[in-house]
Amino acid sequence: MSLLGLITACLFFAAGLAGTVVPALPGAPLIWLGMLVYGLATGFSTLGWGFYLGQALATALVLALDYLAGAWAVRRYGGSAYAIWGSAAGMILGLIVFGAAGIVFGPLVGAVIGELLARKPLTQAILAGWGSLVGLAGGMAVKLVLEIGMIVWFFAAIW
Repeated sequence: MSLLGLITACLFFAAGLAGTVVPALPGAPLIWLGMLVYGLATGFSTLGWGFYLGQALATALVLALDYLAGAWAVRRYGGSAYAIWGSAAGMILGLIVFGAAGIVFGPLVGAVIGELLARKPLTQAILAGWGSLVGLAGGMAVKLVLEIGMIVWFFAAIW
């Protein structure tokens, strides 16, 4: 039973890592769910509540990074609160209208529009938009490192 649990967990891990770049998949929650499936398959014999709590906190951190990295980078590139809100709205609308491509271009356009609504110069608006792209890329990189760390911790705990 533990082999089946391990295989299933690894499938969840792969889907979770793919979710770091594919917006339709919730990356870290899938990784955590894979660990939970393994625990259920093994009767929680190798992983205790402390492990699952730590992994849940890591999952929450990864989810928070999704939102905070973009806002931080927009602000770092001189964007205002308008750009941050525009970036968030652009991500949502971009995803709905353009799918996966909207995740990249929606925040950029939203940040630019937000800065223009705040009556900032076009150059400043474009810098804020660029910041949203930097935040997206940086956030993905950090999320990937944290998710790999979660998986390494899992394997270290079961072996």
